[in-house]
Amino acid sequence: MKKSKKSQKGVTSNDKNKGMGKEKEREKKSSSLESGSYNYKMFSFFNRKFKINEVEPPSDVNKAFSLFTDEGSTHMTPEQLRRFMSVHQCEVSTRLEDAQNIIEQVVNRRHHITKFARHTLNVEDFFHFLLSDDLNGPIRTQVHHDMSAPLSHYFIYTGHNSYLTGNQLSSDCSEVPIIKALQNGVRVIELDLWPSKDEILVLHGRTLTTPVSFIQCLTSIKEYAFVSSPYPVIITLEDHLTPELQAKAADMITQTFETMLYYPESDLTEFPSPESLKYRIMISTKPPKEYLEVRSKDASEDESSPKDDSDAVSRNLLCYSNSSSESDQEDEDFKSLQAGVSGYKRLITIHAGKPKGSLKTALKEVTDPVRRLSLSEHQLEKLAGSHGLDIVRFTQRNILRVYPKGTRFTSSNYKPTIGWMHGAQMVAFNMQGYGKSLWLMHGMFRANGGCGYVIKPDILTRSADELFDPKATLLPVQKTLKVKIYMGDGWRLDFKHTHFDAYSPPDFYTKIFIVGVPADEAKKKTKIIEDDWCPVWDEEFSFPLTVPELALLRIEVREYDISEKDDFGGQTCLPVPELRTGFRSVPLHDKKGVKHKNVRLLMRFEFV
Repeated sequence: MKKSKKSQKGVTSNDKNKGMGKEKEREKKSSSLESGSYNYKMFSFFNRKFKINEVEPPSDVNKAFSLFTDEGSTHMTPEQLRRFMSVHQCEVSTRLEDAQNIIEQVVNRRHHITKFARHTLNVEDFFHFLLSDDLNGPIRTQVHHDMSAPLSHYFIYTGHNSYLTGNQLSSDCSEVPIIKALQNGVRVIELDLWPSKDEILVLHGRTLTTPVSFIQCLTSIKEYAFVSSPYPVIITLEDHLTPELQAKAADMITQTFETMLYYPESDLTEFPSPESLKYRIMISTKPPKEYLEVRSKDASEDESSPKDDSDAVSRNLLCYSNSSSESDQEDEDFKSLQAGVSGYKRLITIHAGKPKGSLKTALKEVTDPVRRLSLSEHQLEKLAGSHGLDIVRFTQRNILRVYPKGTRFTSSNYKPTIGWMHGAQMVAFNMQGYGKSLWLMHGMFRANGGCGYVIKPDILTRSADELFDPKATLLPVQKTLKVKIYMGDGWRLDFKHTHFDAYSPPDFYTKIFIVGVPADEAKKKTKIIEDDWCPVWDEEFSFPLTVPELALLRIEVREYDISEKDDFGGQTCLPVPELRTGFRSVPLHDKKGVKHKNVRLLMRFEFV
């Protein structure tokens, strides 16, 4: 029976041996573990010794090696490796030079000899190659989608309240989470603007969050906007400013971004493409209204003016007009103020705002200037039940942004798939709200080289008579994904030997999920492998998929505990359309989405 576990955090080998090179340290520790054993203290007075099992190639790997080498041969040549990559791994574009480069890297890593010393792989080298996620990862790492379609044809990596360091009520506001988001590929940054005398602050209004200056956020965005992706960054502004401060904000934006800032001369009738907007920054917010005509209205007409709490600009301009005398100086002041507001409006590329009528009417309206509409997760769920097709149709030309409901005080997130199923481009997430929902977001935007833009499947952009119905349940199976999980390795290098259990090696098992349209969702689980740092499961699962274009493969490793909650051993999420078939090394991440240095699984993917 398993004993209770110590709540210790993993300690990486790099933390313990900072002065040693990463590769040498890994080889040294791996070598000592493979030839040795672990000692676990029982009741503080005697030891239990567990031998470290040597990691061996699965039988399928041995068979593949034999199949692509000459009979009786113990080494694989570059040409044979090229043929293996082309036939077994379906990487038909692999060149002989690519195979030679792989061999050189593997031999150098394993044997620390020059690339001229050996030009072939033995079976252990071949196995090492298959377990190297940088050489044999599960998805493509380059941008390969068509980037010339309008922005409305892409899912866009979108943040919510991007300046918050923690919860929605009392955490600090800072440029640090904005920088981190941009470094991780996020392309839409949200800033809430509030006045403070003659300053512009970014904070979550009417809460205890501490502010950060607007100019500090803009400067950080300029510096880090394109460190991870060349494709456009969109800044969505939730604007609570007076007209005077809107004019000041416009000056800050233009002076900070200069030629990086993109804005059209007139309202857009179709959004430009990500390709045409490389290294450009755009503003999206609700445009301020023009109120020149207000000055000619009498007081009774003024009283009937809009009282929408969200339209602070309208009220401020109206108040300014009502309190003005007929002096020439006041006329000049008003015109100057209006010019500042017009300058602010001119910078807005993606116009946002609430519809004049009902949401249902807004979704059905065909508008010439394209726009952005925002819905809460609750509003989307409600509308999706009765107007799913209208939402899909709306998102073919316009942009739909979905944001977390206001009660998510802890910065938790919602399930993003309902937004993606309906074509919503901006499914806005709290990037500091770690959890399973955020893992799905990470998985979606690992697609297309992690550039932050993922082209929507054809089913969401095709003509009205072939419109995809997200509520459809009797869809035919398009393909079946077969997933075989062979083994896992690397925990012994990244974690202290008592991290999972104080008295014995861990008991790992793996859970595999398909997340997508309701008809495709599924869950499988491997058997538990007891007392082994290198578990070998060798199990295969099949997942029939009706809409594979919207499916995600979520993988989670747990360590079984009979008396407590099972420990977390790593996770990843992968976009099914991007999976590379054949043997693949699948790296695992921690709960925050940070990739472990050594923990990975050997898996095989096949579509039938």
